[in-house]
Amino acid sequence: MSDEMKRSDEMKRSDETPTPPDRAEPGRETAARPLPPKRAQIVLSGTKPTGEHLHLGNYFGALRQFVDLQDQHDTALYFIADYHSMTTLRNGPERRRNTLNVALDYLAAGLDPARAILFRQSDLPEVAELTWFLTSVTPMGMLERAHAYKAAIDKGEDVDHGLFTYPVLMAADILLYGSHLVPVGRDQKQHIEMARDMAHRFNRLYDCEALTLPEPYILEETATVPGTDGRKMSKSYGNTIAMFAAKKALQKSVMGIVTDSTPVEAPKDTAQAVFEIWSLFATPPEREAMLERARAGGLGYGDVKKDLFTRLMDYFEPMRARRAALEARPDEIEAILRAGAVRARALAMPVLEACREAAGVGPLR
Repeated sequence: MSDEMKRSDEMKRSDETPTPPDRAEPGRETAARPLPPKRAQIVLSGTKPTGEHLHLGNYFGALRQFVDLQDQHDTALYFIADYHSMTTLRNGPERRRNTLNVALDYLAAGLDPARAILFRQSDLPEVAELTWFLTSVTPMGMLERAHAYKAAIDKGEDVDHGLFTYPVLMAADILLYGSHLVPVGRDQKQHIEMARDMAHRFNRLYDCEALTLPEPYILEETATVPGTDGRKMSKSYGNTIAMFAAKKALQKSVMGIVTDSTPVEAPKDTAQAVFEIWSLFATPPEREAMLERARAGGLGYGDVKKDLFTRLMDYFEPMRARRAALEARPDEIEAILRAGAVRARALAMPVLEACREAAGVGPLR
């Protein structure tokens, strides 16, 4: 057996993340659910490496479901979008560190490189070529309607070309691999709609079927996780709770969750972020009991936060242990990303060659 096959086998054995025995997995039944039969479709998603660690919103909003999807479809691709991070991060060494950290977080959470393709976006510069193909057929009006661009304009931000054409690179990411399904939340459907529009326009203008029109795969079970300030958890808001932050930093984030000034003895508003986040780590009966106590009065926010911190540490402890073991083997992580790029390129090149042929670019075949 080759060294690469041994590493893959070791990773597969180590990537089973048990749910702590005294906790039900958040938002799920305690009994194991049978996996649906695999479907012959390509599923793709990516994550920008813009922070040291992924946060609870990343995990409950997407990553947990991504781990399931690798068993539900024949081909699941997950890439680390380092090209995309260039619109906001202008520090090369930091980008490399963040990229490694995203890979570690994915693998620690249960992504298996034997069952899914994990790769670094920039390892396939072919995506930049397809981006240009799409740019040449994309109307400016479409890009001006992009939510991120409009939000930046409304805030009076200095918008550069990278942000303006961000949807084109995103579409190229999706279309390059012949993706059928792209897991997104309901608030992200526009990305897929724009990718479909660009693919349809290219196919129509060049009278070809080079590009597959993807469908949004709405993750119905995803949780919208509130941040420490009550808004949606987001790095841009600075309100995140990192999955694998150091214990003291994690405790500081949890204890810093904003609450109202209701006295301990008074009934509490259970719609606050502290109860919503706590509920992610509780079983349905535990949630019902906690919320009943809160509404009755006599429950302090500090007690809820302390219990949340304990539950959070317990839930992620198996993943933390695996992440620490992987972090000590950076060469292995790099090998996984490069092997993933080789597998991703095998899917990408037929699509790119079809686009080149249709557009009359490159040597005549």
